[in-house]
Amino acid sequence: MEEKIKEAYDVEAEEAAEAAAAAAAAAEQKAEEEAPKDKKQEAKDAKKQKAKVKELEKELEATKAKLAESEDKYLRLAAEYENFRKRSKTEREGIYSEAAADAVKELLPIFDNLNRATEYTNPEKVAEGVALILKGLPDVFAKMKITVYGEAGEQFDPNIHNAVMHIEDEAYGENEIVDVFQQGYMLGDKVVRYAMVRVAN
Repeated sequence: MEEKIKEAYDVEAEEAAEAAAAAAAAAEQKAEEEAPKDKKQEAKDAKKQKAKVKELEKELEATKAKLAESEDKYLRLAAEYENFRKRSKTEREGIYSEAAADAVKELLPIFDNLNRATEYTNPEKVAEGVALILKGLPDVFAKMKITVYGEAGEQFDPNIHNAVMHIEDEAYGENEIVDVFQQGYMLGDKVVRYAMVRVAN
């Protein structure tokens, strides 16, 4: 009986060993079959990664080129602006110099006439000469586009008049200029000097 049990046990053990050996062989064969597939997949993945790296490198180069182009444009624009700023400054200075020269040129004849008037010893002649000079002054101002304003009877305007005195008198209208102590001057729309006036309340 023991021998039969031992024999059965041996058979089972042998069968189990054979089954284990067969399973191990099958697993090894399967591993061998799958191994080349994994290597192929790895090769494919590596190829894809290389292609992606090349694509990214191309994008990087394109971005660098665009950046260099933008930087070049910026530097050119900055240089052009600096040149424009210098040119504008020079032109402004030139315009101011020309305007000042033109103004002096127009005033020189008056200066000459005043010098001539000082040569007279007769007070009447001096007064006559100064009157003639003053008579020609409006023409000079007209050439320089300067207008004189500020007359009694005008309406007070705080934008162009400077009220230094006020009076209450029913003979005058409200805000009417009664006296002009100093006439005003304008160059175009710009006030050169405000008219100094007395105004009725």
